[in-house]
Amino acid sequence: MAARSVMDAPRRFGHKRGMTAIDFDTWDRALRLVAIGEMLMVALVVARSGATRAIRRGTVLLLAGVIGYLVQSSDGPAIMATPPGFVAIAGLVATVGATATPLALWFFTHALFERPPDRRIGGAAAAILVAGVVIPASGGWCRYVWPWLDRLCHLVMALLVIHALIVALRSRSDDLSEKRRRFALAFVAIVAGEALVVVLGEAWFGYAREPVAFRLIEAMLVVAAGLIVGGALLEADLDLIGRAPPAPDEPIAGDVMPPAERVLCDRLNAAMAAGAWRQPGLTIGDLAGQLGVPEHRLRALINRRLGHRNFSAFLNLHRIAEARARLSDPDDVALPVLTIAMDLGYGSLAPFNRAFREETGQTPTDFRRAAFAVDRKT
Repeated sequence: MAARSVMDAPRRFGHKRGMTAIDFDTWDRALRLVAIGEMLMVALVVARSGATRAIRRGTVLLLAGVIGYLVQSSDGPAIMATPPGFVAIAGLVATVGATATPLALWFFTHALFERPPDRRIGGAAAAILVAGVVIPASGGWCRYVWPWLDRLCHLVMALLVIHALIVALRSRSDDLSEKRRRFALAFVAIVAGEALVVVLGEAWFGYAREPVAFRLIEAMLVVAAGLIVGGALLEADLDLIGRAPPAPDEPIAGDVMPPAERVLCDRLNAAMAAGAWRQPGLTIGDLAGQLGVPEHRLRALINRRLGHRNFSAFLNLHRIAEARARLSDPDDVALPVLTIAMDLGYGSLAPFNRAFREETGQTPTDFRRAAFAVDRKT
């Protein structure tokens, strides 16, 4: 990735002598500093939150990459007095972070929507992006390869961002938390849209040839994204700045649900007992239609009353329980694992293996082998 020269002079625009010139470089650097502060604050809040480790790690890495881009893509007259060695190291770190941002977004999106990433895609993309940083620094014959590698890196970045959006859109229907659905989709759309604008803009203008006005627009977009996301994440603690909220009422137990929820819960349990979970490709919309209720009511029941974060986890509760029973049943010992997976509603073996391993810590084959090994010992 080509670095900008720190000796570039600030660009000033004015109409006539004596009129106040508009220093776009100063505004650009100021906005970038504001954006960096926002990113650091959001990263700190998420890192200290009760989110899963994958979410905390993914958020911090993603925002670190955004900070790297903000530093790497700016002109730097203000750091001319910094020791050259430090400038080189800082520039390399910023370049690595900026280059890895789309990949960090891709991994973060999978973690946010609880979708296992394809490690082959992630590994191949990482190798290409690393080559895009290392080869330009090697010099010599590498300068002949760099223009083509630069285009390949931009293509990989754009594809990672586009795929992250696809994952978000496909996963949204499976998420049961309405608030998380809105926030997660908005967050990924904002960050992915910003990253896509940056990647396409750099591919069009080139790293060293972007007009200062374009960089100013980029900085404004990052600041706006930081305000939106930060505003959604940061909440005032009433214990610190105000009157403590009233104590919540006792949680409503399952046996004292409101009548409408109790009726819906009974109908849902009856449908599950009848094997509705065996239907391949079953979505919450399909199940709501079969029960004759609005989708949002069924979504709220499964999430708030039954405690499931997404519809897949709710289905897997029934499917994996049945799978464990059949894998340890002597009458089904010769039945292929694929057949069991298809009978349980999985479209292929891979998602069944993944769901079973997440629930039991073993593959279906290992579980069956261990079950019959115990039977022989007893």
